[in-house]
Amino acid sequence: MNDIFTNPFKEGLAQGEVQIGLWLSSTTSYMAEIAATSGYDWLLIDGEHAPNTLQDLYHQLQAMAPYASQPVIRPVDDTRSLIKQVLDIGARTLLIPMVESAQQARDIVSAMRYPPEGVRGVGASVARAARWGRVDNYMARANEGLCLLIQVESKAALDNLDEILEVEGVDGVFIGPADLSASLGYPDNAGHPEVQRIIEQSVRRIRKAGKAAGFLAVDPLMAQKCLAWGANFVAVGVDTLLYSEALDARLKMFKPDGSERPVKSSY
Repeated sequence: MNDIFTNPFKEGLAQGEVQIGLWLSSTTSYMAEIAATSGYDWLLIDGEHAPNTLQDLYHQLQAMAPYASQPVIRPVDDTRSLIKQVLDIGARTLLIPMVESAQQARDIVSAMRYPPEGVRGVGASVARAARWGRVDNYMARANEGLCLLIQVESKAALDNLDEILEVEGVDGVFIGPADLSASLGYPDNAGHPEVQRIIEQSVRRIRKAGKAAGFLAVDPLMAQKCLAWGANFVAVGVDTLLYSEALDARLKMFKPDGSERPVKSSY
């Protein structure tokens, strides 16, 4: 049995290591397992914008379990009950979207921890996280392997970034480019020079404060920029986008003009 109190992803962040990840939006355990065999350091299972149910998240965690790639789950929001459920199914690293204040960050830290340090509901004896009660001292040691990443993706969050970075229990801060650019008045234009300037400045502030800095960049050149700025957990693609691109590229080899041609049956 693997040591459930050890989190290689969290340990890597604490040591300042660069960790390359991939976004999983396909909502299937089959695709998650394929990705887990590719060698990415971490794989984000998206419960915010992909139609993942709690059971979908559970099945993808199961599929990835035998491999070295570390799962990160992004729930749809910071609801205390949802955080409890996601931790109970075995998630150890969470990425929480739309965090805008230090108090919100503290509430999330509390939701992830058992009393007396927090308010996480007690149910280890019936949870996958504790191997259904077979892990000794789970409640006493559970916090050791938990990793909290929060998303800063609005002007309000940027205004409060310094206070958010002071919250104990926050391991990393992820810059959400799409929502951030919209909040700053540049919708669908994360590449705008002003948005780029703010992203760079934010990444450097996060690292200077001793926290890990993260980003999702589907453009390899943007990913390289973020790495150069100091980001140390960067997702460099989204599985559904890569799948679509591969499908289109293969079709273009045989139908370069994009026209539709009926396929004749051989039967």
